[in-house]
Amino acid sequence: MNDRIYLDHNATTPLDPEVREAMRPFLSERFGNPSSIYQEGMDARYGVEKARMQVAELLGCEEEEVIFTGGGSESDNAAIFGTLRALRERGRHIITSQIEHPAVLRTCQYLEKYEGYKVDYLPVDRDGRVGVEDVAAALRPDTALVTIMLANNETGAIQPIRELCARAHEQGVRFHTDAVQAAGKVPLSVGELGVELLSLSAHKFHGPKGMGVLYCKRGTELFPLIFGGGQERGLRAGTENVAGIVGTGHAAMLARRRLAEDAARLGELRDLLENQLLQRVPGARVLAGGAHRLPNTSLMTFANVPGVELVAEIDGLGVCASSGSACSAGTTKVSHVLSAMGVSRAEGLSAVRFSLGRDNTRQEIERAAAVVAECVERMRLEARPSGR
Repeated sequence: MNDRIYLDHNATTPLDPEVREAMRPFLSERFGNPSSIYQEGMDARYGVEKARMQVAELLGCEEEEVIFTGGGSESDNAAIFGTLRALRERGRHIITSQIEHPAVLRTCQYLEKYEGYKVDYLPVDRDGRVGVEDVAAALRPDTALVTIMLANNETGAIQPIRELCARAHEQGVRFHTDAVQAAGKVPLSVGELGVELLSLSAHKFHGPKGMGVLYCKRGTELFPLIFGGGQERGLRAGTENVAGIVGTGHAAMLARRRLAEDAARLGELRDLLENQLLQRVPGARVLAGGAHRLPNTSLMTFANVPGVELVAEIDGLGVCASSGSACSAGTTKVSHVLSAMGVSRAEGLSAVRFSLGRDNTRQEIERAAAVVAECVERMRLEARPSGR
């Protein structure tokens, strides 16, 4: 019996059993190529188009506006490169934020270094939020794209995308949002958000790894990343991963149906975890606590305890979480998100992220809080210099 407690759902989620079952026939007897016109191909095509409808229902968009990709990073790249190639004549200026996922940040850095684009990396406040007026002030006549994430993967802070997008549209500028962490946790109505482009990743909402979605609003010109056949409106050539697409669609359907229930329950469990740790651990703090956050995400700091070591300690006792820093080349580096928020190096090195999921229970959260509190206390005692 597996009694481990998994609290790292922002990294990946377990494949829902219903999703696995929906995929199974397309890994065996329904093996056809969806471009073929005989029965096996038509069966595969039906699976793809049903999934497209299910994703469209999650996003509140038209089916033809759903493009299947190989993951969230590909969707981000397709949105950014596709826009800039299609809008070469408009200009060579991009607006993004300092807290984006590397799939966006490194793409922008590449464009800046090798293709001569100018990029504004907007700052955030102490709670990790981008200012609406900062976007307005950064807009220029040659701005081709604004790309700002909907919800941050580390803090859970939700950006005011509707307001940011409205300011961009005042200048006729296209808007893309990386919504990878938001799917299944908050409503995702592209009509309400107002964006032309939106990225998803299936494995963040109990779907299969290696599958993504790019929402591309009708009439939005986009240059393809991959050339070949005419699959996915000619924007993503290559024979479709039918089983993966079917799994993505089924996961999207479950996310839409369970959204209200999941969000309410996860919010209660997250608050329980935070309250217990704040009560039990002196010096504990919730980062981005003043922001509107994803209901499942908590980034906490534990003074004088290295986050990387704490994650290893609680792992040994059956609790999975992630740290707010990473070891590279023998040194420990605070995440770019925390640095952008003005979090000190000492506090950033003590950060641990807990991200809850559909299967977590109250009993697991209470046990996890006890494990974390006990480990912090022990590590502090062990680090305390012995007196004479």
